[in-house]
Parts: sequence; C-alpha cells; structure tokens
Amino acid sequence: MPTKTLQIPTPDGRADAFAAFTDDGERHPGVLLYSDAFGLRPEMEDKARELAGHGYYALVPNLYYRHGAAPVVELPEYIGEEVRPEVIARLMPLLEAHTTEHAQRDADAYLRFLATRPEVSAGPVAVVGYCIGTLFALRTAAAHPDQVAAVAGFHPGFVVTDTPDSPHRLVPELSAEVHLGLADDLPPEAIGELHEALGAAGLGHTAEVYPGTVHGFTMSDTDTFSTSGLKRHWDCLLSLLGRTLGTI
Repeated sequence: MPTKTLQIPTPDGRADAFAAFTDDGERHPGVLLYSDAFGLRPEMEDKARELAGHGYYALVPNLYYRHGAAPVVELPEYIGEEVRPEVIARLMPLLEAHTTEHAQRDADAYLRFLATRPEVSAGPVAVVGYCIGTLFALRTAAAHPDQVAAVAGFHPGFVVTDTPDSPHRLVPELSAEVHLGLADDLPPEAIGELHEALGAAGLGHTAEVYPGTVHGFTMSDTDTFSTSGLKRHWDCLLSLLGRTLGTI
C-alpha cells in the first residue's frame, strides 16, 4: 500500500500530512481524516491504510503543524490511565491555539490539495473526525457543502456546547450525509441535542450510541479502545462512503 509524507501549503505555512492510497493507476475518492487530540501518529496512519485498502485516497494532516512536525508532543506507544493526564496537559495549549479561524483556513487548504492530486478522482470527498476532530469535520462540511458529500465523527468531543458557534448548530448548513458514532458515556442531554439538530435539518443521517464503549473507543493505542466499537465504526464508515462516494 503506497504511502507518502506530504507538505501541504496553507496560508500559515506548510502542514505535514500522511497519505495512503491504492497504486493502480486509477483515481480514487478522497477522504480527509481529522485526528483526535493525540494527533497524527501510527494509529491514524493505520486508519488511512485501511481506507486505502478499500479504494480511497486517505489524507491525515498534522493538526498542530504551526508548532512543528508530528509528533509535536512526544507520545508513548500506549496511552494508558497513568500517562494520559500528563499527555493531555502538554497537548491542551496546542489544541487551544488551534482556533476556529485556523481550522477553517486549514480545511480550505486540505480540500484544495485533494482537488489537485492526480490520484484523487473528481467530485466530492468525505471528511471523518475522531474525538475533537469531529468538530473540525463538521465545520469543514458546513463551510464546503458543494465539496463534501459525507461527514462522519466518532466519539465526538465538544460538538454540543452552549457557545453560539457550537458545531451542532452548523447542522442546517450541511448538505452531506452524516454518521456520528457516539460513545456510551456521552451525556444523554448531548445525545438528545444531536438527534434534535440532525432531525430538524432533514438530512440523511444516523447518530448512534455504540453500546459498551467509552470516549476514544476507536483508538487501539489507548486504554479506552473497544474491539467491538472499532468494528462497528468500520462497518458504518465504509457503508457511508460506499453510498456517497462509491467503491472501487
């Protein structure tokens, strides 16, 4: 499976990114992947490879490129309960510095990049987010309704807040089909608000609680990983991509 480490021009510099794709001389639908707070690392590269194996061009940018190449913060191979607080404490300043304006400029650049790649087919793309990445995925889809046909988010974080720009308030601007895979420990009121927002928008969508999971369930390099949750994630994601982008 061919992979590349890339440098994507943005208004604020160059974002390092990882891409995986099928090297068969054909063009394949593009999928933009936003990582969780732990960022671009082997776990996210493995997810890109899996998507490439199903016929997609998968791109994972470094969310924190303004602070250096990935990994900006040194990560242990396994993020367990004993190290998680320290790792999160080091990441929080980077995450807080990644403003809505930064994220939107980056999204524009990533979609432009996908549109110019010779390996990527013409037409719409999908955007997938994990944890905080779901926020960026929804905002990307809302800002680019003509380019994004599908948006998925798994164990989303910060998508239902009291702020005027809360991501769930962007749902009326979406034209993409949506799937949200929710952890079983998400507060019921947040689940209710997501269902209400998606239902009111009249979109083809699903917002599903994955039973027995906790936040972070797709990440096998963490102590929140769930084998059944990851499998359900792949089943739902590949079905969504097949309906909206087609399969190769």
